[in-house]
Amino acid sequence: MRSAALFAMKEDNLNIPRHVAVIMDGNGRWAKRRFMPRTFGHNAGMNTMIAMARTAKKLGVQYLTVYALSTENLSRPQEELEGLYNLFRKYFTKNVKDLYAEGAAVRVIGDITALPDDVQSLINDGVANSPADARFFVVLALNYGARAEITRAVNAAISRGERVEEGDISSLLDTRGMPDPDLIIRTGGELRLSNFLLWQAAYSEFYFTDVLFPDFNAKEFEKAIAAYSKRNRRFGKI
Repeated sequence: MRSAALFAMKEDNLNIPRHVAVIMDGNGRWAKRRFMPRTFGHNAGMNTMIAMARTAKKLGVQYLTVYALSTENLSRPQEELEGLYNLFRKYFTKNVKDLYAEGAAVRVIGDITALPDDVQSLINDGVANSPADARFFVVLALNYGARAEITRAVNAAISRGERVEEGDISSLLDTRGMPDPDLIIRTGGELRLSNFLLWQAAYSEFYFTDVLFPDFNAKEFEKAIAAYSKRNRRFGKI
């Protein structure tokens, strides 16, 4: 059942963001509260992510970027990382096929070369086999860090030996060809970007919630969209 917030949006004909980016925080804490290992929370979070993609598409969002694995996350205990990789091995292909069935294409940002070879192959296949005519995109940020992304872009510009403008930098980022995020959501109660889309977030709206990501259901997502829709974005103008 759709929430009252969603009905209000439809009735008021309010704005739906074209690109929503989500920092999916709280999987580990969610699992700990249930006296379960962190991988249990990551598995629950993966299910929430798929459900969130369906909700986003139904609302008319065109791009949904999810912060699935940061460059900093790779410093976590190897046991937890292996648990994450095993979740990819077990569920990634099925989940991607479910997204295909929803008419979604999969894109990846970040440097996946640091991931195990078989996980890289799964991810590359998921991108390569995406529907060519998709109008909805799920963008997975994997081994992603905004500073590393900007550094790669600057080095690419230096290799050209030419002076670059702002638009040139945008065209060299992992997100090239995509609109900047209109709305960035962070679950789990923290109030920071954590090295996520620093360049692209220049004029993004932010929505923070204490809800841990596995509990961030369709109703919670719609609340975030409703809050965004009521804002007046001036982009530095009066």
